[in-house]
Amino acid sequence: MSRVRGRWGWLLQAFVLLVAVGVVFLWSNLSDNPERRPVLALLQYLPYPVYLAPAVLALIVSFWLAWPWRVVSMSALAVVLVPIMGLCLGHADEGYGRIRFMTYNTKAYYANLRPHGFEELAMEVMQHDPDVLVMQDSSEMNRLQQNRPDMFHAIVGDRHTYGYGQYLIASRFPLKDCGPGWIPFDMQMHSFAHCVLQAHGQEIDLVTVHFVTPREGLNATRREGLKGLTAWSDNMNHRLGQSGLLAEQMRQFKPQRPRIVAGDLNAPESSAVVKTLLHTGLRDAYSSAGFGYGYTHGHSLKPGLSLLRIDHILVSDSIGVVDAEVGGKIASEHRPVIADLLLVKQ
Repeated sequence: MSRVRGRWGWLLQAFVLLVAVGVVFLWSNLSDNPERRPVLALLQYLPYPVYLAPAVLALIVSFWLAWPWRVVSMSALAVVLVPIMGLCLGHADEGYGRIRFMTYNTKAYYANLRPHGFEELAMEVMQHDPDVLVMQDSSEMNRLQQNRPDMFHAIVGDRHTYGYGQYLIASRFPLKDCGPGWIPFDMQMHSFAHCVLQAHGQEIDLVTVHFVTPREGLNATRREGLKGLTAWSDNMNHRLGQSGLLAEQMRQFKPQRPRIVAGDLNAPESSAVVKTLLHTGLRDAYSSAGFGYGYTHGHSLKPGLSLLRIDHILVSDSIGVVDAEVGGKIASEHRPVIADLLLVKQ
């Protein structure tokens, strides 16, 4: 392919350079507390084609330029594909006391409106067959237990169960000391669910939580542009406050007990929302042992692609992770996250 010179060559070089600078700017801001400014925090929720497409185009354009420009464009594309898009290249831990764990925002109220919605949820759970299952947006499950006990049993099986509000915990291992905790925002009550899991001779603090959705803040900026940043900022701060409250309450758990925190955090791992929890001594199971991007949300929107990893399983460092994956997209707006855990890591 012949090189383009003159004015067009300068324009192509400028385009490649602009894309590279933009990628570096995006990477640096996503890596360093993006919530310090609301407009930067928005970058975490951009669908990845927004920044993947320019990087791919820059690479194509660079083939009409000298080889140093191809190096620049390939480097920019690599940064997009790996740190910005969140490629995980985990490795399996070794140990014993294996538990298969699954977190799932079921959107059960939507399942209740579809002809076979609960059957689809049951198939998803049965496919992965978790030992411990935590669900969010599952208030309809309580009514399902009363009105259709056979379907409730199809979903949770013979597991021990605890339900509170939108949460359902189902476990093949005994549960004790279950109850709600409180993470209010903007004068509104909001809860999480906590149980002590008894498995393989250990007690583990188990928390499932669903932080406030970013939907309203994102819609405000989409409709109103910069004028919507106030609504987005408030929305972002609600999630940050909830994360801080949960972290503070977890510090009151017995320090010798390992813990698992799982649910729809409505934030990617790069966010201060998730990092606040990680700073309590947790790590992300998918980042630790998953392979790929692990996106869990976005497939209900056009064009049907999962675009964000906002559902998480966080575990104490003393808990090993053998593998982590995401499930299917048919039964809910969120894919479940499944991880094989080891209660004793070697």
